[in-house]
Amino acid sequence: MTERIIERLNEASGAWFDGTLVERRRTPFQLLEVYETPELGRIFRLDGYNMTSERDEFFYHENLVHPAAVAHPAPRRALVIGGGDGGSAEELLKHATMERVHMAELDPEVIAIAKASFGKVHRGAFDDPRLQVTVGDGLAYLRSTAARYDLVAMDLTDPVGPSEALYAPATFALAKGAMAEGAALVLHLGSPFSHPARVRRTLANLREVFRVVAPYFVHIPLYGSIWGFACASDTLDPRGLDPAEAERRLAARGVGDLQYYNGETHRAVFALPNYVRDLVA
Repeated sequence: MTERIIERLNEASGAWFDGTLVERRRTPFQLLEVYETPELGRIFRLDGYNMTSERDEFFYHENLVHPAAVAHPAPRRALVIGGGDGGSAEELLKHATMERVHMAELDPEVIAIAKASFGKVHRGAFDDPRLQVTVGDGLAYLRSTAARYDLVAMDLTDPVGPSEALYAPATFALAKGAMAEGAALVLHLGSPFSHPARVRRTLANLREVFRVVAPYFVHIPLYGSIWGFACASDTLDPRGLDPAEAERRLAARGVGDLQYYNGETHRAVFALPNYVRDLVA
């Protein structure tokens, strides 16, 4: 039976998709749902919020990963906190320089559903020997690890309720402690139109910890809005990479099968409309 799947942006607005429920299960951590939709293929939802879909995942995953990864001169080790659908790991593994991607995912059921139902998102990343998966609390891993990473991707749910603490300065400081010299942290911020306070607060928290914080924005069909991301570092600023050099690095590393990101979009996503400039100033 067809249902209307509501993606609520705030108390007053949202987006919707028609779809048919494929699977629903409650884990010790959250409610997991899979829907089949005419427009986006399979949609993966957590606690009533859209996480990823088969047909538009590249809007999110390519833009979460590649602006920082390409700006880094030679990323070899990356950490994904969350990201159990495998989409972020798959994008990182496209870089021939990448020797190890470590995923720390809290809920093993997310990984199980991704492997069973979202091959078009992870594209076999779980079978890549360079991917190491740890099931458990990503923050606990950050507190205990002695490893140092060139890129840390926080691929998490929105900063709402219990997840809000994951976007606090203390969490960003933990991530910084696991970063190598010249490394960057990347994460999503929410919608500058529907979540302006959230975007402003997260950027302020990042600036308490990092010297360079570069926000950028991309439309995500699944989320029904323009969506914010940030690259945070003490030294790496992706805004300084010109399109020709971005294209040269993509070619040198053998990065292919990109549906969104290229040298021109690298520059474009950092071009901010005036209302966003005012918000992130």
